[in-house]
Amino acid sequence: MSAAAAAAAAARCVPLRVSSPETAKSAASIPTSSAASASAPLRAAFAAGPGRRLTAPPFRCSSSSPENSAPRDLGLLLEVEGVLADVYRFGNRQAFNVAFRSLGLDCANWTEPIYADLVRKACGDEERMLALFFDRIGWPTSLPTSEKGSFIKSVLREKLKALEEFSASDSLPLRPGVEKFIDDALGEGVPLAILAAYGRNGEKISRSIAMKLGPERISKINIVGNVEVEESFYGQLVLGKGVTSGLDEQLVREAQKAASAEKQRIAEKVASILKLSVDITASESSDKVIAALRAGSEYVGCDVQNCILVAGSQSGVLAAERIGMPCIVVRSSFTARAEFHSAKAVMDGFGDTDLTVSKLLSKKWF
Repeated sequence: MSAAAAAAAAARCVPLRVSSPETAKSAASIPTSSAASASAPLRAAFAAGPGRRLTAPPFRCSSSSPENSAPRDLGLLLEVEGVLADVYRFGNRQAFNVAFRSLGLDCANWTEPIYADLVRKACGDEERMLALFFDRIGWPTSLPTSEKGSFIKSVLREKLKALEEFSASDSLPLRPGVEKFIDDALGEGVPLAILAAYGRNGEKISRSIAMKLGPERISKINIVGNVEVEESFYGQLVLGKGVTSGLDEQLVREAQKAASAEKQRIAEKVASILKLSVDITASESSDKVIAALRAGSEYVGCDVQNCILVAGSQSGVLAAERIGMPCIVVRSSFTARAEFHSAKAVMDGFGDTDLTVSKLLSKKWF
């Protein structure tokens, strides 16, 4: 199989529909919403021998329930940090102050203006924020210069521990209007997935925040973490998770080579516009975000073009642009001044004049 064919097969494995448990057991019998002939060689390859097939993940499609279906084939993917909760305003700063106290740094206290200034000057890089701050007020007198890096890492460890406690408590609230937004989407039959697989503070904190939605809502929503990404069809094929032998490994290598070639092609196109010469390789974090978006589209049962990402991060916006997924940004305190040129819309919050489900269903964002 050529690299191009493998890439086409990988691209077409996202919008799968499974109508019964029996069809989920055989990759050879899974239909796609695009041209079946394009993915037939892939399905045939996996059906060629016992023990050489990928396991299809559970799929849910809004169009499968006529009595509770959205006006169009639409899926919603929601980031956590900045979307479900403004972690940067109600979590990060307070967690840093807890970390300072636990380490006996009584002279260190980040007010909102100090925190905002550090975020702006360090572009959100927390190690650099700490370095800038202690350069300004003075480092602990007993700390050798050679141990500044270790000191910063110890502060970040304490900060993460504090943030984990914050995320599970009422000290970190959900954003106003987000619960109604989710209820309205579910009421319209729009399937939702919450993306917990990536985020600045890790999956554990993202899941804790998602749990604030309550068990009734959570029972109707897919939460996509690292395990769910690995178990998705995209994860098994392109990331090589769960592929153990012979032909499967060859297909995965071909798909990965094709994906790498596509990244280079896009980079060269951008470089030609800017009159630059580049050799670009997507970062691991970028690939992780893309894998989460593709897995999320699988779990809501829609292809990437028919999913809308509600993002609070620049990384989510850029990843959505790369795979052709429409994206809407909900600003947070961290992104209040950021520009999102590829987003379809930029909102300040949920409800009223900001983001509502009715606006999503009425806009032509596909």
